[in-house]
Amino acid sequence: MSLRRRGVVVMGAAVTAASLLLAGCGGGSESDPEAASGGKVTIDWWHIGTTEPNKTIYDGWVKAYQAQHPNVTIQVTSLENDAFKSKMATVTTAASAPDIFSTWGGGVLKQQLDAGIIKDLSVDADAIGTFTPAALAAYQIDGKTYGIPVDVGMVGFWYNKKLFAEAGVTEPPATWSAFLDTVKKLKAAGTTPIALAGKEKWPGHYYWTYLAMRTAGLDALKQAATTHDFTGPGFVDAGRKLKELADLEPFQKGFANAAYSTPDGQAALVGGGKAGMELMGQWAPAVEKDAGGGIGEDLGFFPFPAVEGGQGAATEALGGGNGFAVGADAPAEAVDFLKFISQMENQKKFVESGAGLPSQTGAEEAIKDANLKTVATTLAGATGFQLYLDQAYPPAVGQEINDSVAGLIAGSKTPEEVAAAITETAKAEG
Repeated sequence: MSLRRRGVVVMGAAVTAASLLLAGCGGGSESDPEAASGGKVTIDWWHIGTTEPNKTIYDGWVKAYQAQHPNVTIQVTSLENDAFKSKMATVTTAASAPDIFSTWGGGVLKQQLDAGIIKDLSVDADAIGTFTPAALAAYQIDGKTYGIPVDVGMVGFWYNKKLFAEAGVTEPPATWSAFLDTVKKLKAAGTTPIALAGKEKWPGHYYWTYLAMRTAGLDALKQAATTHDFTGPGFVDAGRKLKELADLEPFQKGFANAAYSTPDGQAALVGGGKAGMELMGQWAPAVEKDAGGGIGEDLGFFPFPAVEGGQGAATEALGGGNGFAVGADAPAEAVDFLKFISQMENQKKFVESGAGLPSQTGAEEAIKDANLKTVATTLAGATGFQLYLDQAYPPAVGQEINDSVAGLIAGSKTPEEVAAAITETAKAEG
């Protein structure tokens, strides 16, 4: 789950000539026999697949690979999102890394590269795999590839059609003013409009990020990555728009202490029919079902609304994907395992399970869920793409965005203070 190169990852960015060591991705039914032909090997794999269906899919990959390579033992460490980030920050500082670990690319991956703890997976210009440009771009730095994508997707609103209809909302809001009206109507009908995992902070940053995209525009976010200045009027206006929403008290009681995927968390409220909507990535339906039972055909999806008078377009998407990087000192079998999970057969099973949207050309036919097809279609038609800001920028900047936006939502920071705090951290990081 969640997500990232410094600045903006533009949809349709060209895949560099340097390609993957995973040249065999997408084809065949067996991984490289030479890579796993030696003595006993143990691979440490850290991932964030703690919820279904990802947990079952990942466990299946391990069992299948070990069956083909009896000399290899894969030791799995499965961590919740924030716990994983914290643990990776520690190993990065210590200049060490597990053999394989989850990554969202971007500024965090760049920091790991600078620490010397990840392996360059680029080999030759003739071995370009079947990964889509949007899926691969976040893992590329200075023309080289340092991770392989598992999925790619976008953040949008997942909503309860039944609760919307009961509140008199006949169609998803397409503008910010219409969105605020929708929130008011849901409240008037006695429904919690929005579920939010305030304790974890990263779900809240989606609101400010999307509003910054709509008000300041993608070019402003790209420029800020270089100038380290987030005090422009578009960024402040994003905070003001978010304050407008927060002042309506749209979130569930106790949201500031709520987690994301726990039985009483954000996903469970939507999945249990107790909240009107949540702003979340393409993994939302699976987590809602796992945490709250799911609402079946009552679940719908709509993109983040346009902001009247803003510089950004409603066709620009915020998102990213899950991927894996390889530790600098990992054995060859670690790379071979990534080749194995990237085979087209495994990618299609992953997509069919609802675990994520395809990262490879040719796997899109495996999408079964109607809502995920909507997400894939929306993403395919996006005119711009922004990586999650808490991964697009250096870790300290991403954390400041999460913290400051949480303060804004809670009422302890003003829009101006948010912009100033992010700018101060960005300049300090240089």
